[in-house]
Amino acid sequence: MGKGKNCILLTLVVMLSITVYGQSGNQLTTSDSLNSGILHRSDQGIGQKELKRVAGDKARIDSLRLITKAYPVMGFFNDTLFVIYNNLGSFSAKDRAEAISERIAKLPNGFIHKSDSLKVIESENTYDIVSGERIVMSVTGNDAIWTGLSKLEMAELYQKKITEAVINYQSETSLSKLAVEIGLALLVIVITSIIIRYTKKLFNWTALKIKETEGKHIKGIKIRNYNLFDAKQQVDVLLFVNTIFKWISILLLVYIAIPILFGIFPWTKNLASVLLDYILSPVKSISLGLWNYLPNLITIIVIVVVFRYVFKGLHFLKMEIETGNLTIDGFYPDWANPTFQIIKGLLYAFMFIVIFPYLPGSDSPIFKGVSVFLGVLFTFGSSGSLSNVMAGLVLTYMRAFKIGDRVKIGDVTGDIIEKSLLVTRIRTIKNEIISIPNSNIMSSHTINYSSEAAGNGLVLYTTVTIGYDVPWKNMHQALIDAALRTDFLLKDPSPFVLQTSLDDFYVSYQINAYTCEANKQAMIYSQLHQNIQDCCNEAGIEILSPHYRAERDGNMTTIPSDYLGKDYEAPTFNVQIKTKIK
Repeated sequence: MGKGKNCILLTLVVMLSITVYGQSGNQLTTSDSLNSGILHRSDQGIGQKELKRVAGDKARIDSLRLITKAYPVMGFFNDTLFVIYNNLGSFSAKDRAEAISERIAKLPNGFIHKSDSLKVIESENTYDIVSGERIVMSVTGNDAIWTGLSKLEMAELYQKKITEAVINYQSETSLSKLAVEIGLALLVIVITSIIIRYTKKLFNWTALKIKETEGKHIKGIKIRNYNLFDAKQQVDVLLFVNTIFKWISILLLVYIAIPILFGIFPWTKNLASVLLDYILSPVKSISLGLWNYLPNLITIIVIVVVFRYVFKGLHFLKMEIETGNLTIDGFYPDWANPTFQIIKGLLYAFMFIVIFPYLPGSDSPIFKGVSVFLGVLFTFGSSGSLSNVMAGLVLTYMRAFKIGDRVKIGDVTGDIIEKSLLVTRIRTIKNEIISIPNSNIMSSHTINYSSEAAGNGLVLYTTVTIGYDVPWKNMHQALIDAALRTDFLLKDPSPFVLQTSLDDFYVSYQINAYTCEANKQAMIYSQLHQNIQDCCNEAGIEILSPHYRAERDGNMTTIPSDYLGKDYEAPTFNVQIKTKIK
């Protein structure tokens, strides 16, 4: 009976449920649809927010990529497995890198040589790399954004690197491997020692050969008349060079052997690459630089060759003008060399301007700064020199004097021995060398005695003062005779006398005579003065300059006794006394 009642009750409940469901089926369907739409829109909103957050994180990380410091996770042989950029909780990037390095260092102790010894396990917000029950590291979303990978891809990549590092460490630190590495190191040391020994023998042999050739093949170096090196000095220089090359070769062998030794052992393998980079990197950089610079170098060589032939053509033209083979109206032969030097300097400056863009580093700020600095130094430091240079150019084209001319510049008289853009050098009659800046010459007057001497002749003159008691005709003749007797004074045009003044006690007579030897003035004047004395004495003319009272009573003549007659006697005093007789 109880079982029957239960069955009846169950049947009634089912029927009631079907009835209720049939009546409200449409309402339930509508409610479910509404709830599904709300959930879908909620999922879309969450997805968009997540995408925006990820995009914002990526933009922020991209902006920090250039300024954020990366901390390396170190392997077993001081090698970098990967780097950490961002924090995780209270751990900074540096703390994370150090903690991961310490955990990796402990892995070989219980590490089984299998590919699944390290596992990647997904947690709530990270992927964890796990060894047994220990977490080696966790990969976050920000970690993945730094590398551009997904969290799973990044975790699998790091898992692979750590596994390979542990397996490589176990292989490299096995006893058999260490025994082989020690043997190879000893072999390298032995081979290096043998090579160094025979290198020393080679250079000792070359030193002996150099000594044996002294006086035979080695006879010194002579450049024209200058003996640069005698045989012994040349041998000493060659022996010194031989010693330098010997030690360079030995040091190079040792430098090559050390990286090979370091490369055998895994702990020092990184040092081997660093030592090799010290040589290979500069060599590589220099080689690439030379290769990339080769087109510019060829351009510079072509420019230099072209200008060289231009200089040769100008030099040939200069020599033709100097020797007189080529004449140009209004252009003097002595202008040829200075004009050539000016054009040569301008062409050199133009050549440098053309070559400058092809020089290495010409666009660098340092190169430009140094150029400006040198220009400023040249401008302010050479202001006086530039004035002398300009004065030298003006003097050249003024043709005020040339080499060998006898000139007087200011108070200096002598012969021109050197003309340059800065100074002019004069040798005086006392054999003194005086250097005069060209700017000083331009600011003072210059007398050139030689410019007309060869053609029209230079007039030399000197003045003698004679008392009024001597007839001027006798004096003229005596002076002309003295000039005719003097060497290097011309007879045609003939000498002439000018009376330049009539003073209180005497007349000034100036003898003028022509000469073509302007450089011998001192000797000509000296001889002329001697001859004037002789001619005046011969003519009985006393030179009583400047003041002499001609009281002849009882006074002997001033003419030297050699010119007087044997019967000459000094006059007696003529005293007349007049008395008045009263």
